[in-house]
Amino acid sequence: METTMTIYNLIEKGIDNSYSYQEYRSLVSDLLAEGKSTGHEQSDALTNYSMLNDRRMKRLDKTLKIDDQVKDAFTNAKTDITWLVLTEGWCGDAAQSLPVINKLAEMNDGIKLRIISRDDNDELMNNFLTNGGKSIPKLIAYNKETKEVVDSWGPRPSVATKMVNDYKELHGSLDPEFKQDLQVWYNKDKGSNIAEDLVKLL
Repeated sequence: METTMTIYNLIEKGIDNSYSYQEYRSLVSDLLAEGKSTGHEQSDALTNYSMLNDRRMKRLDKTLKIDDQVKDAFTNAKTDITWLVLTEGWCGDAAQSLPVINKLAEMNDGIKLRIISRDDNDELMNNFLTNGGKSIPKLIAYNKETKEVVDSWGPRPSVATKMVNDYKELHGSLDPEFKQDLQVWYNKDKGSNIAEDLVKLL
C-alpha cells in the first residue's frame, strides 16, 4: 500500500510541476535560444539533438494526419484521464511521439496531457524503467479520481520496439546506422503505429 501511495504522491507532484504541450514546446525553443537543452546534462551534442528535434516536432505538428478509425475511437471514448509524459528535448523518440500524443489528447476533453522533465523527476522515473533503463518518452495514464496508474506506454511504439530488440539481439547494441534506419521508419510510419498503440490505453 505504501508503494502505491508513494507513486501516487510522485505523480501528483509531477502533475503540479508539469507543462502543457505548448508550454513544453516554448520551453525547448527558449532554451535553444540560449544554446541549451532541457535536462541536467548540457553538451553541444544534446543541444544539436534538441535543435533537430524542435524542427522535427514543428513539422509533425503541421503535417500529422490521424487515421479515421483512431480519430473515431478517441472522439467517442468516455474517459477522464491524465497522460503524464516524462521526456527531454534531446530525445529523438520523444520528438516523433509527442506530436502524435498531443494530437490524440486534443481529440478528447477527458484526456489531459501534461509533460514533465525526466531529470527533474528521477524518483518517479525509477518506477517506470524499461529493461532497467530510464528510457523516454514514458507516458503514464493516471486516473486522478481513483489515484491509480491505469497503464503506461513508451519509450517507443510497438513496431519500433521490436526493431530495436531484434537489432540488439543480433548486434549487441544500437549503432548510428540503426538509429538512422529507425528515423527513416518513423518518417514513413507518420505516427500511425503510435496512434494504434495509444488506442489500447483508452
